[in-house]
Amino acid sequence: MTLADLLQHWQITENPFRDEEARSDAVFAKMMGSDARSVERVTASATAANGSPAGEGKQGSIRAARPAFHSDFEKLLGNPYHPSTSVVFGEKGSGKTAIRMQMTERIRSHNLDHPSARVLLLVHDDLNPFLDRIHQVAVGKTPLESFQTIRLVDHIDAVLHLAVPRLMDAILSNGVAAGAIDLPTESKRTPKQRVRRWEPTLKRDLLLLQAIYDRPAEAEDRASEMRSVLRVWPEWTRLAWIVAAAVGWIPAAAVYFFEGWVEGKAGFDVPNPFAAIVLAALWLVPLFKVTLLQRILTRAVGARLRKQVRCVRRGDLSFGRVVWKLPRRWRDWSSLPMSDSDAPRYAMLGKLRRVLEALGYVGIIIVVDRVDEPTLVSGDPDRMRAVVWPLLNNKFLQQEGLGVKLLLPIELRHLLMKESSAFFQQARMDKQGFVEQLAWSGAMLYDLCESRMLACRSAGAAPMSLLDLFAEDVTRQDLVDALDQMRQPRDAFKFLYRCMTEHAANVTRDQNQWKIPRQVLEMVRRQESDRVQQFYRGIRPA
Repeated sequence: MTLADLLQHWQITENPFRDEEARSDAVFAKMMGSDARSVERVTASATAANGSPAGEGKQGSIRAARPAFHSDFEKLLGNPYHPSTSVVFGEKGSGKTAIRMQMTERIRSHNLDHPSARVLLLVHDDLNPFLDRIHQVAVGKTPLESFQTIRLVDHIDAVLHLAVPRLMDAILSNGVAAGAIDLPTESKRTPKQRVRRWEPTLKRDLLLLQAIYDRPAEAEDRASEMRSVLRVWPEWTRLAWIVAAAVGWIPAAAVYFFEGWVEGKAGFDVPNPFAAIVLAALWLVPLFKVTLLQRILTRAVGARLRKQVRCVRRGDLSFGRVVWKLPRRWRDWSSLPMSDSDAPRYAMLGKLRRVLEALGYVGIIIVVDRVDEPTLVSGDPDRMRAVVWPLLNNKFLQQEGLGVKLLLPIELRHLLMKESSAFFQQARMDKQGFVEQLAWSGAMLYDLCESRMLACRSAGAAPMSLLDLFAEDVTRQDLVDALDQMRQPRDAFKFLYRCMTEHAANVTRDQNQWKIPRQVLEMVRRQESDRVQQFYRGIRPA
């Protein structure tokens, strides 16, 4: 018998236990695609038709569309209206990425249901560009040496660099650019028309964010476009200096030639053209101001910004030119990230929150995931600690309207427990929605695996449970106990996949033995349990 024969007999259209990585898991994507609101409509229709809750068969089809959540999921997500921080540690394969994807889907549903009280989700899961840039500018001999220079302000800059380009895309493209922030509609006004009507303080906040954190290749062009959209024109003093530098030579030339003309007509010498010399000297002042002095100041400001905003790949002139074109009254140097102080960064986060609030967003949720996967980290615990520890700051994690979700590898939990009391006093883990370990019980894994199986069954198939795949002498508790030894979803999927393949490989099609016998269950349980134990002891890879 082939595995396809076994699946076809049970009316399972695809193997529910084949995939082990949430990002490429077709079954998980199918379950996530069936949102809870459609499930509720099906349930309501079944109840109305039968006069009672849906029957077992219909309930089975409904459960197939609903993904199974970890018992700590609601704690980790929190209330989208009031974003909060949560920190969780989990083994490889424990479902951290799946939880992140479920958070994404839940927030998407929340935003659809509450268009005037949306939450902006920023997923900070691809750390390669950030860490590559840090390693490049820190010039450490090893990645660890470079990562040890990472500051909290670097992470705040990275978060702003995630949000601001998407915000600019949404405004300048009127919400049609790929990856742009989804802006709620407001009557018949486009996003450009809406921001044009903002008060000056909001326009200032938007331009300052764009000047520092926009996409490097487009920052200067989009700064000009954004000033045009907001109708923020250059100050008259700046225009006066430019005009004086451009045409200031004309009065001196006119005086000089006029004196020469007088001398030729009158036939006598004209005194030294002192007036022309004075005008020429005065013309050199705006010329020097607009050319050399302006360039020196522009490069100096840009150099300070480039040195401090390390995660943005922009040159000195790119930073400086955009900032110097802002109105003078908006160039408050103390509010720009020109030092390693965290005050300007918190001010920038406040500006982002005010801008988003004007666009219908009540909060921001930042999800940090896959910190063990970047090329320069490669699962090294010390490198991960150097990257993550600056984030464990109570002031940052407890900001109003900002929720940070840290989905961290279990190796960091072991290092966390070795930290000093002073570290815990600063991090205040007791206030951060702390989940010490993302653990799964056998019952939870049973429900998870059953929901995946139901999601893969044909439409209209007769109701069944995961236990129906096994022989009559296998009890539900036997299966729950076996799954409990697997500990993680990924290993549970491997266990059930092997049970099915072992059974299919040892019977013929004409024997009609479609249920997995107890001896196969016990053999696979022993082998997979030994593999899991060896992995946790570091004897073998996963």
